[in-house]
Amino acid sequence: MRIKMKILYDHQIFIRQHYGGISRYFCELMDQYSRDPEIDFHLALRYSQNDLLHQQPQLNRFWTQRNDFFSDSQFVTKLQRMIRFNALNHIFNNRAESIRWLKKHDFDLFHPTYYDPYFLKYLQKRPYILTIYDMMHETYPGTFENQDPTSEWKKILAKNATKIIAISEHTKADIIKFLDIDPELIRVIYLASSFNPKKISRPFGQNLMQSPPEKYLLFLGNRILYKNFTFLIEALGPVFKKNSDLHLVCAGGGNFTQAEFRLMRKVNIVSRVHLFPADDTTLQQLYKNAFAFVFPSLYEGFGIPVLEAFSCECPAILSNTSSLPEVGGDAALYFDPGNRLSLAETIERILADERTRDNLIARGNERVKLFSWEKTAAMTKEVYEAASE
Repeated sequence: MRIKMKILYDHQIFIRQHYGGISRYFCELMDQYSRDPEIDFHLALRYSQNDLLHQQPQLNRFWTQRNDFFSDSQFVTKLQRMIRFNALNHIFNNRAESIRWLKKHDFDLFHPTYYDPYFLKYLQKRPYILTIYDMMHETYPGTFENQDPTSEWKKILAKNATKIIAISEHTKADIIKFLDIDPELIRVIYLASSFNPKKISRPFGQNLMQSPPEKYLLFLGNRILYKNFTFLIEALGPVFKKNSDLHLVCAGGGNFTQAEFRLMRKVNIVSRVHLFPADDTTLQQLYKNAFAFVFPSLYEGFGIPVLEAFSCECPAILSNTSSLPEVGGDAALYFDPGNRLSLAETIERILADERTRDNLIARGNERVKLFSWEKTAAMTKEVYEAASE
């Protein structure tokens, strides 16, 4: 009988993200391996507010939960205590939990969930796999604070990793460019969509306080510099002027800033831009009902939202940069994210021709079949096995 391979994951991304692509990636890996008789794994984590992790109760037995924090009737008192028990203490306790598991040495391979190199001194020559999600900090250093250690951490870990996983060919090329890593150490493994189109209904449920407009474009996620939201708003001005029934729905990303409101008023579209929450149920319905998904980002390591849109039969209009053409293939329309007229013309093209939209939906249905979390997990397992030899 084959001996189980023991994998250890750490806390990092589950205290950084409440909801996001990286934590989804690790949740999906763990979900796949929870049914694999050849893999045993543990997530070294005590406290987390990550929505995706808590939505997968089948993973509860694989991490050190402290759900007893709210187990009695003194809810208010404990909630107040939790607020006082600030984020730094959560980070400290979760890090201590990861170090405790590292010191046990009861694992064959370690897979950190982010880039903090705290664990190197505890490995005692055990191999570790590093997944690099993008080279955003290296490509757009001005977007981040001067004290942000991510680039330096990434460099340290990449130079010492047994194997490296890149989530796209574009990311692999950037790793080689910026970090001078041997290409033979890097394996490209694509991600996937977690959305099941068979479970999506067209009408909106009761979870929304308001219904979206009848005809809208969808923008997803945060709106920081490289996501190119300002460019999108400026490009939509003339499009909205020609199409009085068209709106923009933004999913997630937090409340609009005053600067964003000023820009929308300047372009005269403030009443036609709407903000909705981004939980999985709402997001799938927003994709399903959208006229098109618009992704103006200047850089993506992979771009899970592209596959989510395809899964929900939502046509995708994408930047022609970074990994997006690699993921979208011939199932999307592309534009120059530095040219407002390019985006406006692309949107007008799909608005003017229903056959183009139908064709994109059909191609998206086929394209998304090329990606699956089963495939991601199987290929990652091959990397684990090679690193453990």
